[in-house]
Amino acid sequence: MNGGDHPLLQGELRLAGRLDGRFFDLLAALALTGSLHKAARAAGYSYKGAWLVLDAAQALTRTPLADKAAGGTGGGGTRLTAEGQALLAAWRALQARHTAFLHEQAAWLATQPALDALLKRMSMKTTARNQFLGRIADVTPGPTTTTVRVALDGGQAVTAAMTTEAAAELDVQPGQQALALVKSSEVVLVTDFGGYRLSARNQLAGTVSRVERGAVSSLIGLTLPGGTVVTASVTNDAVDGLALAAGQPATAVFKAYAVMLAVRT
Repeated sequence: MNGGDHPLLQGELRLAGRLDGRFFDLLAALALTGSLHKAARAAGYSYKGAWLVLDAAQALTRTPLADKAAGGTGGGGTRLTAEGQALLAAWRALQARHTAFLHEQAAWLATQPALDALLKRMSMKTTARNQFLGRIADVTPGPTTTTVRVALDGGQAVTAAMTTEAAAELDVQPGQQALALVKSSEVVLVTDFGGYRLSARNQLAGTVSRVERGAVSSLIGLTLPGGTVVTASVTNDAVDGLALAAGQPATAVFKAYAVMLAVRT
């Protein structure tokens, strides 16, 4: 990531599709030290690797970018040619323009709240397959446990239970945008309650929209009214036993303690 990158916008500058920041770090170090050994170490190349990348670059530019200086009282070394210096100067100018471009796009992104929120959600890396975006509808604190209800865009709600200490650290407040994270292995699918009621706080009714069968288990996608999809990891035996198939109504059930809440700082 270049130094001018926005947290949500990243761009890598390359010349001719091959010459990247690491290569120009080599040129800059070579201009500074006059030693290919030192420049290679600074840019993370072996000595042989540095010569190979220079040779490849010179094949593109069709002109020498560095040459070996003759030995003498000051000793030998390797220096940039005039063409190498010009290429390095051009890179630095383009890099400054590239950084300015990213700042310009970041300023535009700030005027697009929906897109900005989408990119922020995408930037979070987690193994939890289920990431429900919504806003905190209410917070119910207790001596040791606090429950937080997140209203989803589709009209459903997901309830998370956490320690009161964790809720205080997150400073959860009604109206905050939040992500409710649930592992697919924590989701139980129910196709028939048989007259029973379950204690699990979260029970989301929808329609099976996807069955991806694996060697041992399957991933089941359950689409809720409004389009939100809940993914459950179910053993193949359970898939066969329930005869799960696309178009079948089912309810995704998971405990409030299985929900991890994420809010932006």
